[in-house]
Amino acid sequence: MAQTSDFFAPQAFEADVIDCQVEGTIPDGLNGAFVRVGGDWAYPPKHADDSPFNQDGYISRFRFRNGRVDYTGRWIETERYRNNRAAGRQLYGYYRNPYDCEPEVANIDEPWRNTLANTNVEVNAGRLFALKEDAPPTEIDPVTLKSKGLFTFGGDYGSQTFTAHPKVDPATGELITFGYEATGLASDDLVLTIIDRDGAITRETRLKVPYVSMIHDFAITEGHVIFPVFGYVTDLERLKAGKIHWTWDREAPTWFGILPRDGEANDLRWFKGPNRAIVHTFNAYTRGDTVVLDAPIFDNNPFPFFPSADGSEWDALKSRALIRRMIFDLNSKDDGYREEILFPDLPVIDLGRVDDRFMGRETRYAYTSFNDPAQPIDRDRLGTGARRVINSYGVFDMHDRTMRSFYAGPTHALQEVTFVPRAADADEGDGWLIGTASNYAEMRTELIVADARRPDEGAIGRVVLPFRANVQIHGRWYSDAQLDFGPDAGMESQK
Repeated sequence: MAQTSDFFAPQAFEADVIDCQVEGTIPDGLNGAFVRVGGDWAYPPKHADDSPFNQDGYISRFRFRNGRVDYTGRWIETERYRNNRAAGRQLYGYYRNPYDCEPEVANIDEPWRNTLANTNVEVNAGRLFALKEDAPPTEIDPVTLKSKGLFTFGGDYGSQTFTAHPKVDPATGELITFGYEATGLASDDLVLTIIDRDGAITRETRLKVPYVSMIHDFAITEGHVIFPVFGYVTDLERLKAGKIHWTWDREAPTWFGILPRDGEANDLRWFKGPNRAIVHTFNAYTRGDTVVLDAPIFDNNPFPFFPSADGSEWDALKSRALIRRMIFDLNSKDDGYREEILFPDLPVIDLGRVDDRFMGRETRYAYTSFNDPAQPIDRDRLGTGARRVINSYGVFDMHDRTMRSFYAGPTHALQEVTFVPRAADADEGDGWLIGTASNYAEMRTELIVADARRPDEGAIGRVVLPFRANVQIHGRWYSDAQLDFGPDAGMESQK
């Protein structure tokens, strides 16, 4: 393997590591798998200014069993990946724009065929899915991580697209999902779909949005769903001109659509507010006639690779996210809402999580990453390929508005954190923080396990890979009870 000083250079290989090196210990009972999805350039992009979200999908798994860990990494073999491999070059142009692709693979009338499946993972009815919001799920074999193709729930799924962030209701086991641009490129159609724990579609609701927007994530409560529509916009003219899918419109208002879970299209109510960006959410809950949404929210364009519609330069200062609370009064006579900044002096990374056992219910704790400037950074050892350093996980108490943190080290940058409960019946907040860290000095990836109750005590264990693994976008933990690997499947070190 050729060495490079750029941690983010293409990795471009699949990998199996049996019995990974562990520093410290793996907690007893932590049996399951941390499955992560991200991207890598199998072939260089056509445009140097393209979005990193346009990288080929790559899925990897840390399989935990009885204190030992195996690692597996595989390309997600989408139609697009296979076409590029056959051609030996990049056939696809700007992010989510089939008009900028080679004619033989453009798929303008069937754009979902161009998916990369590179954003997130989810499980339903024992099936493991790799997700990207421009297409139905790609099914992945949970044992081998081999790709099995697009999955449309027996042909019953009624949208061309499927969010990368479906929600599982912890009481019913239902998978609640949606697709925007649901009937074609730049369409203003949104389809909400309910899928039961056995994989059957039980409800579909077709909706319209105020304008075509990136609705990357949403939120559920016990009684409602909440759709954020914000300033990333597109239209067919833009796509036909060969441009990247999204542009940032700083004049676009933010809309939140709130729909009863059992409601029809005419029950959808829209609330309007100032220009913001809501890429990800933490959680939401319904209290009487009030709906509350917690999320890390930006005041401006979060991503420099999506240009501003007015030609203005990207503003790094305004690209920071702050944890905010949106409060919607369902009895109000107007379309306004209240906004509170819960931690006004602490910008965070917007890849936030809660304890999934309480999804849609009021939760006390939220978890996300941030950079703590008070912690030391060893810049002499970071190397030339280091990018911004996110050195800490935060455990944010949403009740008393305090925060406890885990610090990864002077040469480490953390990726998305995941909360794993200590036991199925553990109290909220009683469990583990897990996630991968980029060790810039050693040019390797480490998976970290820390106690969520005492994060300041540091890592309990680190699983060390002998190389830098692909950077993930999102990852999820699945216990052996949630995803059936078989008695020893995916655990070569214990066969």
